[in-house]
Amino acid sequence: MTDTQHRAPVIAIDGPSGSGKGTIAKLLAEQLGYSLLDSGALYRLTALAALDRDADLTDEATLTEIAGNLDIRFELRDGEVAALLEGRDVTRDIRMERVSMAASKVAAMPGVRAALLECQRDFRRAPGLVADGRDMGTTVFPDAPVKIFLTASAEERARRRFEQLRGKGVSVSLRDLLEDIRARDARDMNRETSPLAPAEDAVELDSTGVDIDGVLQRVLRLVRDRIEIRGA
Repeated sequence: MTDTQHRAPVIAIDGPSGSGKGTIAKLLAEQLGYSLLDSGALYRLTALAALDRDADLTDEATLTEIAGNLDIRFELRDGEVAALLEGRDVTRDIRMERVSMAASKVAAMPGVRAALLECQRDFRRAPGLVADGRDMGTTVFPDAPVKIFLTASAEERARRRFEQLRGKGVSVSLRDLLEDIRARDARDMNRETSPLAPAEDAVELDSTGVDIDGVLQRVLRLVRDRIEIRGA
């Protein structure tokens, strides 16, 4: 990492699946003109590559090798971030439930996390970066001037996912989604490497019952208190 990269401010937004951190991170990056890192996409891409190769999801050595040799690229298309794996647009594929569950298992492996660490840090560049994930403020960018831990009740997060999938015409069970979210939370919070937890100096925000704009305004106030934003 160059000195210029190291000086670029980072807004680290961590939290469990379905808390709204991805949406907030994207809106924040757009409003501030910052780069965006969806760290979860890197683990999803690793998981998808593993599934495509019928790899054993318990074989850490194989999965670490896959993570260290990913051919990935992100492109901004009509205000949305497209993920490409080996030149193929897999933006929709990496959001499938089977990939989400596999990604949670893959992300618990120390070898995989080490392989992707520098890849994540390379996203840091001027004028700044909004980093969305589960250990952005604790492990990847511990010097970030703004650290936010965004959460919501498991029931709220399951309901959001249910409505999102139903809007896409996907038939799902709300009860099954709730069980999946609780299982994923347990894995993420209890993994040995970089468990899901707020950094000691993070500001915790509960988005239960709060709309996206309300959460965004809260985050913007925190950012403006801690970073000098040109034009903000």
